[in-house]
Amino acid sequence: MSTIAPTHSTALRIGPHAVQPPVVLAPMAGITNAPFRTLCREFSGGKGLFVSEMITTRALVERNEKTMQLIHFDESEKPRSIQLYGVDPATVGKAVRMIAEEDLADHIDLNFGCPVPKVTRKGGGSALPYKRHLLRSILREAVSGAGDLPVTMKMRKGIDDDHITYLDAGRIAVEEGVTAIALHGRTAAQHYGGTADWDAIARLKEHVPEIPVLGNGDIWSAEDALRMVRETGCDGVVVGRGCLGRPWLFADLVAAFEGRTEAGASDTGGRGARPSLREVADIMVRHATLLGEWIGDEARGVIDFRKHVAWYLKGFAVGSEMRKRLAITSSLAELRAGLDELDLNQAWPLGADGPRGRTSGNNRVVLPDGWLKDPYDCAGIGEDAELDTSGG
Repeated sequence: MSTIAPTHSTALRIGPHAVQPPVVLAPMAGITNAPFRTLCREFSGGKGLFVSEMITTRALVERNEKTMQLIHFDESEKPRSIQLYGVDPATVGKAVRMIAEEDLADHIDLNFGCPVPKVTRKGGGSALPYKRHLLRSILREAVSGAGDLPVTMKMRKGIDDDHITYLDAGRIAVEEGVTAIALHGRTAAQHYGGTADWDAIARLKEHVPEIPVLGNGDIWSAEDALRMVRETGCDGVVVGRGCLGRPWLFADLVAAFEGRTEAGASDTGGRGARPSLREVADIMVRHATLLGEWIGDEARGVIDFRKHVAWYLKGFAVGSEMRKRLAITSSLAELRAGLDELDLNQAWPLGADGPRGRTSGNNRVVLPDGWLKDPYDCAGIGEDAELDTSGG
């Protein structure tokens, strides 16, 4: 049996919280809700850090009903981590103080990495670090309003190859008291296409040695996570698309960072055990069940689960008609019955690991008019630029 050597002997520290192994679930809109976090946390044995999907500061301050549901945490979730999106320093400050004063979370992460047009056209997400003064103002408001709660940030390399911002943003973050930084090694223009630039993660770690740097991008297996840490010197990893339809990846990650291999690892290149289709089917039904319980309606839970079907079944011999049928189910019984028609004895297929989710690249980044004229001027940004709904 092969052995995976651990790369870290000390825990990643996010303020007072020790995260060991140094593995973080990336916030993903419509994905990292309470049910999905529960699944991932169960596979990890409760180890790691699991962050909510994106919460907009305006919606939180206004106590939007959907947003208040999204920030609900199970009693077993410790620490409770919320990711906030905002472009107005005053609104961000109000939201952070609300979280701190009402004990809504134990850790706050700020989103400066989202590349989707409805976010960047407001100057938010991955567009925002280009405005250095605005970034500093938001971080200052957040850190001062958070009290004892640690504030971290997630960002990309920049808007595009001609407007790289991550080194400046990293230095500003250190100066304003941010606890840790996660860097996705792509620009906004790349979205999720091409290959993540892990060298940028290494450069950021060298640039801001004062605080932990976490790497994000192209982690599809535990082996990838260990390699990122070895090659970049980063303090931990943030896993996003790699766990879509693969919540058990967190079991592999824990085993890898702890220097263990699971049964079957010798057959999977040291990557740990892989479930059969029967086991995957059971996980799918549990995921859909958890969604129904969380939403309070079985049918709505199964409908919300539909987006996950293709990710779970990737690589298995499932005909196109059956895939379509499973992706339009509206009850747990219908989902279970469809899965039971498959050859559930199929072993984990070769080539089932690898990219899932959105992979488009070379996009034109939608920005506010004149955004790129001056990297410091942030006139015109205010409460009206805030999104009013959470979840991306």
